[in-house]
This record gives sequence, C-alpha cells and structure tokens, in this order.
Amino acid sequence: MTAQASEMFLFEIGTEEIPAFDLHKATIQLEKIVSQLFEARSIEHGDVAIYTTPRLKIVQVSDVATATEEKHELIKGPSAAIAFDEAGNLTKAGVGFARSKNVLPEDIEVRDENGTSYIFARKDTPSMQVISLLPEIAQDIIESISWPKSQRWGIRSEHFSRPIRWFVALFGNEIVPFEYAGITAGNVTYGHRFLDSAPQEIASASDCIGALSKMHVVVSEQEREACIRAQIKEIEHECGLVADIPEKIMAEVVNLTEYPTVMKGQFKDLFLSVPSEIIVDAMLVHQRYFPLYTSEGKLTNSFLITSNGNPEYREYIVDGNQRVVDARLYDAKFFYDEDLKQPLEAYLEKLETVVFQEKLGTMLSKVSRMEKLAAHIVSQLNLSADEVHDIERAVHLAKADLVTSAVVEFTSVQGVMGDYYAKAAGENGRVAQAISQHYKPRFAGDSIPDTIVGIVVALVDKLDTICGMFAIDQAPTGSSDPFALRRFALGILAMLPQCTLSLEQAIEASLDLYAQQGLVFDKAHVTNQIIEFFVTRTKVSCKDEGISVDVIDAVLATGITEPFEIVERIHTLDTMRNNQPDLFDDLATAYARAHNLGNPELGTVVDASCFGADEQNFYDALMQAQDNVTQALERNDFNTALVALSQLRTPVDIFFENVMIMDDDLTIQKNRISLLNTFVQLCTPIADFAKMAKIKK
Repeated sequence: MTAQASEMFLFEIGTEEIPAFDLHKATIQLEKIVSQLFEARSIEHGDVAIYTTPRLKIVQVSDVATATEEKHELIKGPSAAIAFDEAGNLTKAGVGFARSKNVLPEDIEVRDENGTSYIFARKDTPSMQVISLLPEIAQDIIESISWPKSQRWGIRSEHFSRPIRWFVALFGNEIVPFEYAGITAGNVTYGHRFLDSAPQEIASASDCIGALSKMHVVVSEQEREACIRAQIKEIEHECGLVADIPEKIMAEVVNLTEYPTVMKGQFKDLFLSVPSEIIVDAMLVHQRYFPLYTSEGKLTNSFLITSNGNPEYREYIVDGNQRVVDARLYDAKFFYDEDLKQPLEAYLEKLETVVFQEKLGTMLSKVSRMEKLAAHIVSQLNLSADEVHDIERAVHLAKADLVTSAVVEFTSVQGVMGDYYAKAAGENGRVAQAISQHYKPRFAGDSIPDTIVGIVVALVDKLDTICGMFAIDQAPTGSSDPFALRRFALGILAMLPQCTLSLEQAIEASLDLYAQQGLVFDKAHVTNQIIEFFVTRTKVSCKDEGISVDVIDAVLATGITEPFEIVERIHTLDTMRNNQPDLFDDLATAYARAHNLGNPELGTVVDASCFGADEQNFYDALMQAQDNVTQALERNDFNTALVALSQLRTPVDIFFENVMIMDDDLTIQKNRISLLNTFVQLCTPIADFAKMAKIKK
C-alpha cells in the first residue's frame, strides 16, 4: 500500500491586541477545537500545535493527508417490517432513517440477519482533496472560539474578540483560498509591532514559527514565561533583592507581551511611609509590576517592569513607568494622610450611603446585624471578658474602612487599611488584626484568622451574607455563584473547629435579625435550605479530602446537620476502617447480622419474661453498650462510641449461634427480632452501617 501524501497546515489569525486572560482561555480551547474539526471530516493528521501572542493566534497541524480516503459504508437501520408498509413503500421510520443518513430511498437495501430482514443504507463517500475542505475548517476555527466579549468593526457583521487584520493560510507551500470579514488569506505575516512590523512572506507552512522568532515574536506562552523568569532571576542576582511574582499576575504579563524585556525601576523613597499593601496593590494590581523585597522580606522602592517595547530605549521606558508609579503613589499617600485625620469610627456613618444589597439594606445595617449576631455567638462560647470586648469593637469597626479614600481607590486593601487606621486610633492590636483578617479565608487553602476575635468577626460577616442571600432567593445555582456563597460556606466550615458552636442556632439567629429588619420570607423553608447548603458543602469538602463516599453517606444518614459534628464522625469512622480494620470488621459484621434479620415495624419493646439465658446475656450487653454509647456521644467522643458498638460482635455471634430467631412461636419470634432492632437502633445515631462497604482485605 502506498503511503498517503501529507503536508503541514498553517492558519494564522492576526488581530489587534486581545486581553490577556481571554487569550489564555482561547489558547486552551484551540487545540481541542482544531482536532475535532479535522476528525469530523475524517482527515488524517499528526500533532496539533497552538501558538498565541496578543496579536497572533496560530494553528499548525503536521502530517495532514492531502486527500481523504474513499469510503463505502453499509449502515444498518430498523427491521424491514417497520421500514416498509404492506404496499412495499417506505414508512415514516424508513424515510426518516434514509434522511438521517443523507441517502436516497433507492439506496436502501434489505438484508437478512439471523432470520430477520433489516434495511441498510449504502453510503459511498468519494475521496476529496483536503485543500478544498480547509477554507471551511478555517472559518469554523474562527467561529468556534468562545470569547467573554466579542465586537464588530468597521461596517462588518462578523464578530471576534478584537478586529482581525490579516490571515495566513498555507497547506504546505500552497495558499489556502479563504476569505473572512473582507480579508483574504495569504502568505504574509507581521512581526513585533515596534521592533519588526514590516510584512514578511512565508514560503511554507513549516517556516512560519521560525520566521516570527526572527521578527522579535516569542509565539509560545511557555517560552515567554520562561524568558521573563530568567530575566527576573538575573536582576535578582545583580541587585540582591527578591521579586514577588503572583501566578495570576505572571499569567497576565505573559499574555501582554510578544517580546518581553524585564527592566528595573524605582519610586521615590518618601512613598515607603505609605502602608506597603497599598504600594504593592498599586504596582501589582494596577500596573502589573513586580515589587522587590530584601532577603528579610522588607519592601524596597525598586520594582520590575515587563516591557513589550524596544530594549534600545530602556532608559525612556523605565523613566515613563517610574512616572506612572510615582503618580499612583502620590495619590495613595494623599489618601492615606487624609484618612488619618479622623479616627476609624468616624467613618461608620458614611456606611449608610453604601448599599450592601438592594433588598438587604446598607452596609451600616449589615454592621448592626453583625454586632447582634456576634453577641449571640459569644453567648455560646467560653470567652474572657477581654475577648468579648475585643470582638464587640472589631465587629463594630470591621467595615468602616470601606468608605475611606484609600480603600475606595485601592479596593483590594479593604480590611488591611482598617488594621492601620484602627491602630492609629488607639485600638488594641487584637482588634486591629481581626479587622484585617475578617475577610479570611479568601480562597481554598487560605489560612483562617489567627485569633478567636478574628474568627468570630469573620463568621458573622460570612453567615450574615449567606443567610441574607438565601432569604431573598439568591442561593447559588449549579453553574452560578455570583456572591461567592460557596466560598463563604467553606470558610465558615474551616473556622468552626476553632469555636465549637451550634451553626443551626446561629443561622436561625441571623434570619431573625433579617425578619426584625422587615424582610419577609419563609423562615422555616430558608433555614432548611441553608442547613442543607452547609451539609452539602461539608460532604464536598470531605470528598475532596479523599474520604470514601460510603463513609460520608453512612454518617449523613443519621440526620445530623451540625457540620463540626458531621466532620468529626466522618473522620473517626474513616480512621477506624483504615487503621483498625479488625475493630471495624467486628462492628460491620455485628451490624449486618442484626440488620438483615431485623424488622423496624416490630419496634424495640421487648418482654424480658420471655428471655432465655442467651437472650438475657445479649440484652444485658446491649444495655451496657447503650450506656457507654450515650455517655460517649454526650462528650462528642465518637471513637469511644464506635468501640463500644464493636464490642457487641461476640454477644451478637453467641446470640445467633444459640438462639433460633425465627421461632415457631410468633410471640417469641417477635421478641427476639425486637432485640435485634434494639441493637440496630443503638447504631442509628452514629452511622447507617448498611450504607458502608466492608473493608478491603
């Protein structure tokens, strides 16, 4: 057989600069899109490579067959009895089958299979020159990319993330005849906008990437990041400083440049008197500069710029960026100095002008609810008078910095500035720290507040938001959580072990505060929704830890809804199964034997006068275990409760060995089944062991 001839396919889309994160998402999409488009047309091909820069989106497919294979298919359909009527004409089912396979009725054949006649569609697909299919593929590539936002340009009706300026479409060294948005594909590309913008002809699809690299374009995200990191490392070594390089900012910088050059700049020393968080926010978030620190972690007035300009003009580029930073920091210093002219508490009244949520009131009303909810939570905890006082002050001041000039301008430092302003106003360090940390944990893996004061403030803030949103029917949906309620719930779950309290009671207290505010809702229904929301989050969290689903389901089947207790029971049961397999096997076996013969309809009331010696011994063992389990659960000692139940293995075995459960005397039979029901019921508050698989030997 002769090897199929092949060529490389190149498709380049040249555009105006596309936003960094949109570009990254498109890069991820493209490889899958291109492969699907080729496979849908049965075009044999090799590797798919995707290269992107702010101005270039490049698809390169190697070893693309020059022609598709000729195909002769025989596709089985319904039985002939269904496909034809009595007159021998195709029924709706037969016509539908022919239409679905895109064949004419006369191309339908009848064949016998195992004594039954079926209709078959004969479909002949001729070989096609692949270059004739590539224009359609190119258009599909353009239209298949999903952008957060698209736009039209000029008088065109076509959409793309940014205006398209040119196409390169080559199959080997042949130009693919393609036109879109009034632009005809050719073999001419353009390099870096400032360093090498003259048009450059590409002789062959395989020459494109090499040509662009000579035109000062680094076409790969990975190569650009490696280039940036290598330059940063070199500068760090030269100046003895360490750069702060958040992954998110790096990902953005990588897709803001085509030929990145890292340069070091400096801002005026006087701005170091401004809180470092504002300086870092101004540089990282607003300008995408990387701040430099000493080896001891102290912020310096140096920073790194990632330029997309001509390195020959380094002096001018650095000077321009330094001017930008100085301007931002002049503003920051002015705002900070102005904010300090009055104490933090003075800003509270302005919270009445800030809407928390249209139906839930202002931020000032939120603070009022938080204070009352904190009082409820504090009443459940064993705290010192100083801790109670600090919680009251921290909750009272937690949101005051939202209306300060610095936070209005630099929103990411909310809470942090409250810490500075609280200290400046004479509040103690624990109150100030709680104000700073009450937004924690901000994301998965983030730490919780360091003190019980900060934990309580964080709890009431997040719980107030969750309860309010559920009360106005704004709970998260399967694909949408605009208020980050799931993240808030996970944050609360992370903090609960540090301040054991009844979450159910706290939820009810929070909803009562909304009702007192005048919000109308069905409290019982909303309470159940929120509790179920937390139970679901707890289940997801435990699954993410790698705990078996059957362990989780066994505990949840008991109906407990307090997340802290759920987690404790799940962890203990999982630990027993993994670390004490013999003990767990005793428990599982005893439960299985009793559960299989038990009958809940017969209840647990027994008549001791009917007992023989073996029954009495089993009953005594049950009563002793019941006392031990009850006492253990009162102490939240789940492990001891499980051990007490596992010790019933021997009494259960003896009972089954010596006693005929299904006695001919129905009264005795019922009494013995009720004994088994008593054992099953004793297990019920702990876990439904029927939902658990036996341990793996």
